[in-house]
Amino acid sequence: MIRLGLPALLAPLAACAVIPDAPIVEGTPRAELSPVALGQPVYVGDVVVTPKRVVEDSRCPMNARCVWAGRLIVETRIDGAGWRDTANITLGETYATHGQVVALVSGEPGRMTNEETAPSQYRFVYEPR
Repeated sequence: MIRLGLPALLAPLAACAVIPDAPIVEGTPRAELSPVALGQPVYVGDVVVTPKRVVEDSRCPMNARCVWAGRLIVETRIDGAGWRDTANITLGETYATHGQVVALVSGEPGRMTNEETAPSQYRFVYEPR
């Protein structure tokens, strides 16, 4: 009769361990170049990107003359295999982490007036670089 100790019995379960910060991939759309709302995860290449909140939207309103074009900055969570990063990504710029490069390529709606855009109205497009 072979007697197995507790560590030997638990070893097979260790292979099934869940990483607490692992991205939720079930049901996550693979919609590169498709607009997503705040809080909506989307695959961008090999990572899952989730826009969390608008940090800054100082873009010049449409049909206005501005000295500075302004910028759109979105706090974005990026989930990879066994890792998670959160960064403020500026429209038109790239962000590199863990060997992955992501760009925020679009933020809609553009500013129509000097009034703030409601968070629920924003849609963002990310792409891998």
